[in-house]
Amino acid sequence: MTQTAVCNRHHTLDQQFCRWLLLSLDRLDSNELVMTQELIANMLGVRRECVTEAASNAQRAGLIKYARGHITILDRVGLEGRTCECYQVVKTECDRLLPKNLAV
Repeated sequence: MTQTAVCNRHHTLDQQFCRWLLLSLDRLDSNELVMTQELIANMLGVRRECVTEAASNAQRAGLIKYARGHITILDRVGLEGRTCECYQVVKTECDRLLPKNLAV
């Protein structure tokens, strides 16, 4: 949580948006997320208009396709290149604490 708070304070919204997309995607078996800009804005603690701009930037760069609450990741490596170092720090900790494939 501390790493995310630091990221939200010191990194650009584009970097935060990419980090958040990647962390969400890491927990799914798909390259598509179904969520509104309003939900993303609430998760990042910003206005919806800011998320609109970040999503538009990522879409123009060919990283995502965004339409009516559906975000399809087109270039994961490109997203990883646009995020800050916080993504890897948080991912490593999430993987340690919340393994994707728990033994039953």
